[in-house]
Amino acid sequence: MTERISIGQLYPNAVPPASTRRTQPVQQPVSNSGKPTFHKLLQDQYVRFSHHAEVRLQERGIQLQPEQLDKISSAIDKAAAKGAKDALMLLNGNALIVNVPNRTVVTALDGKSMNEHVFTQIDSAVIIS
Repeated sequence: MTERISIGQLYPNAVPPASTRRTQPVQQPVSNSGKPTFHKLLQDQYVRFSHHAEVRLQERGIQLQPEQLDKISSAIDKAAAKGAKDALMLLNGNALIVNVPNRTVVTALDGKSMNEHVFTQIDSAVIIS
């Protein structure tokens, strides 16, 4: 007996087991011309902040100006070009841990919080002037 029988042939109305189900890959939004949408380009250009980072920024009284956000974005671009994944970025006495591929600030520390602090699970450091 060399014929193969699929689950759909045995049970035509049954849902296949999870191991055989195929999910569709998530498609990035594209315009009708096949180019990325404005929203996607905007997301790739700017810096995101995780909820944890937002809370830390508020707790520690760290306020970032638009010029500083531009510098962080530029530093992320440079780190990504070098293959960085998780980077420590130092900016005006503040430290930011950034997930480079997602362009997301994961946490933030001010100068007081950095005393005797050990940074782990980073693969690069960027000093932003």
